[in-house]
Amino acid sequence: MEILVSSAVIAVAVIFSIVISRWLFSKISVNYISIFIGMAIALVPFLNRHVMEFDADFFMGIIIAPLLFFEGQHTRMNLVGRNLKLIISLTVGMVILCALAGGFAVAALFPIGLPLAFILAAISTPTDATATESVTNGLIVPRQQNTSLKLESLFNDASGIVLLNMALLWYVNGYINYGQTLWNFLYSAVGGVALGAIIAIILVFIRQAMLRSRMNFIGNTYNNGTPLKLMYLLTPYLIYYSAEACGVSGIIAVVFAGLIHNAEGERSELSNPVLAYDGNEIVRLINDTLNGAVFVILGIMLVRMIKNPAIHYGSLVWVGVGIALYVANLLIRYLYVRIVHHNSRRAAWIFSLGGIHGAVTFALAFTIAETQVHRQDFNLILMAESTLIILSMIVPTIAFRFILQPQKFNKDRASRIQELRDEMVGHAIHEIQQLSIPDEVKLAVSFDLRSQKGQTSLKEFWHEWTRMVRHEEFTEERINTALNTFRVAFRAERAFLLANYQRLGLSTADYNRLYRETMNAEMVVLDSYIN
Repeated sequence: MEILVSSAVIAVAVIFSIVISRWLFSKISVNYISIFIGMAIALVPFLNRHVMEFDADFFMGIIIAPLLFFEGQHTRMNLVGRNLKLIISLTVGMVILCALAGGFAVAALFPIGLPLAFILAAISTPTDATATESVTNGLIVPRQQNTSLKLESLFNDASGIVLLNMALLWYVNGYINYGQTLWNFLYSAVGGVALGAIIAIILVFIRQAMLRSRMNFIGNTYNNGTPLKLMYLLTPYLIYYSAEACGVSGIIAVVFAGLIHNAEGERSELSNPVLAYDGNEIVRLINDTLNGAVFVILGIMLVRMIKNPAIHYGSLVWVGVGIALYVANLLIRYLYVRIVHHNSRRAAWIFSLGGIHGAVTFALAFTIAETQVHRQDFNLILMAESTLIILSMIVPTIAFRFILQPQKFNKDRASRIQELRDEMVGHAIHEIQQLSIPDEVKLAVSFDLRSQKGQTSLKEFWHEWTRMVRHEEFTEERINTALNTFRVAFRAERAFLLANYQRLGLSTADYNRLYRETMNAEMVVLDSYIN
């Protein structure tokens, strides 16, 4: 019950974040708004009581795993293959250098032993692609840097986890077992790839066999794709927890499984188009919800840490440690891509500043609670890593305003698109007025068509709604008449689009966008009437 109530509170917070972002603060990233709403929840005792305590394992498995799986699915395997050397370089070579620089810097500047310093440094190495989007909102990130940041964030979590385990063993035992650490890394990374690939291929084979079965086309079992959708949604959880149970990287397993599913989706969309469309919409919904939940939870935990006297370290050393970790990571990232990958100064700064720390860093910090790390050292880790996360978001938010070009909103283009949409709908309404059909059908279809361009008021909708409530059931003949009328209207819209989009100076992309609107509208209408 506690999980359900917590989930409901966080889900409502995500809804408010999206609504506020789109209606009031469109120039501010929704992720920042989610953090502020999360902080507000933690400050209200009634709401704070209804959100369960943070559980790092639950957070990684239930929220982070599906996010990385879907992120992997949006990445072509070919892209990973072409950038394999880059991925290994950034997620192994650069991560190790960042950990070394951060660990030695903390140990040299503060009265902290090397084992604890390297625990802090290891936690600070994973970056978060979701958090990166929050600081680049409304700005244009060059394609090369955007690709590098995305690929790095997909695969560097495993490196950070292995380095953290090494540092924890050093902290507990007093020495480093280099051979065991290397074996752990290879076993975790390669094992994660192998297990993720094997389970993903088996699941893909099962789903494709079900999709191509005779029942998919003439029976009722798989027509709506419910079993296939559920299998797909449960895939990241099955893979992540199976990998963790085997002692390999669950993160790498779900990412690699996502890459395999990318190819599956591209080659099976037309086997069941409705299933493919519904799947994309479900993934978009889950992605937006989980992304928002990550930052709402982050806001809640930041306030809880500040309010909890048991977590305070007793001095401001944690502030300096957090700053040292951030600066060390920033400089190593900059120098690494400048020297090793020969990036320009601007490109190197974009990449280094774009390495944002977020949910994974926070979750790794909380996993320390279950180890033999002393309570005072655990408090230092939480406070220092929180400082690192805040700095990694605030600094690039400011710096990128001077480095990156803003995305330009072309008001003239937007007005031309709306003008074409208005003309298109007007043309379709004119076409159906010429048909020899009952006026009632003309009025109903015309109302729905005008809704396409946002020209129906709430009063008109309410009138139409009350009329439909009182209206008797349509006969089969009347339903077919309405369906045929809609077909005529949408066919007229698409013909008008093709003939007129260049007249208003619109691009092929604009044409495709409007064409897609008419196709979606027709699909919704047909599905509604047929059902």
